[in-house]
Amino acid sequence: MFEWLVQICNYIVFELFGLDKTTHLVQSLHFFIYDTIKIFILLIVIIYAVTFIRSYFPVEKARDFISKKHKIAAHLLASVFGMLTPFCSCSVVPLFIGFLQARIPLGITFSYLVSAPLNDAVVIALLISIFGYKVAIFYILACLLVAVVSGLIIGALSLEKEVLLDIKPASCGCSNLQTLDLKTRAKEALDYTFFIFKKVYKYVVIGIFIGALIHGYAPAELISKYGGGDVWYAPIIAVLAGIPMYSNAAGILPLIEVLTQKGVLMGTALSFMMAIVALSLPEAMILKRVLSLKLIGIFFWVVGPSIIAIGYIFNIIL
Repeated sequence: MFEWLVQICNYIVFELFGLDKTTHLVQSLHFFIYDTIKIFILLIVIIYAVTFIRSYFPVEKARDFISKKHKIAAHLLASVFGMLTPFCSCSVVPLFIGFLQARIPLGITFSYLVSAPLNDAVVIALLISIFGYKVAIFYILACLLVAVVSGLIIGALSLEKEVLLDIKPASCGCSNLQTLDLKTRAKEALDYTFFIFKKVYKYVVIGIFIGALIHGYAPAELISKYGGGDVWYAPIIAVLAGIPMYSNAAGILPLIEVLTQKGVLMGTALSFMMAIVALSLPEAMILKRVLSLKLIGIFFWVVGPSIIAIGYIFNIIL
């Protein structure tokens, strides 16, 4: 999707400046440039598209469509949609903001936020090729379960007041949507897009900077030493070690293969991967401008134990 951007960053960092691509510092610099530009593009494009489309379609229609679904079905639908969007934990935030803008129920937006970075076609294909169909199927079902349960719990807590972002009114600031011409709709959408962008861009940069510093670093020896074998606390160690890191699921899978070869149980290794992908510290930094610390804390406290539980279950059945 962003291969062109990878090539541009490669040219700037490795050719134009002639930096050594083998060093960790240069790899972090490349990662920071690439991810910052990518997420800025996603923020602008998605927020603009959602705002522009909303000028034609009343928000009530979207809410009515979701309200007609059974509660679990609505969360499952959001989770499955997350599987169709190939985003990492930071890249998924712009669409998460778009969901909030569209006034989709908070719990359902969180089901999407959890599911999207965990699953996509590439990850599933890699899981099948490395570990086989059984592991891939269990992983998909586990991710959907974590996403649905997490969304249901957060939705039941009535935490809408903990959303810090100003949500654009359904009327887009105008008394009669039907009388707006195309130029006016486009201008209002653009104005609102940059209004939101100015509120969150600093947190995006901070989050990606943290992710860049630890990019490529994975405490494989720590996990294999303290989380290897059948010790009862292995999944807990794995999740705690994974949270400070930042990677997408496809990027971390080769490390997961190495860990299992070193004696780490499959459930422990997969819970490590899920924590890196779904509970990254950089993602929390970006969400800090959108959600209160209380809601971010609840998000981590709900998803974290769910992933730990999946690790224990996988260690028993796989």
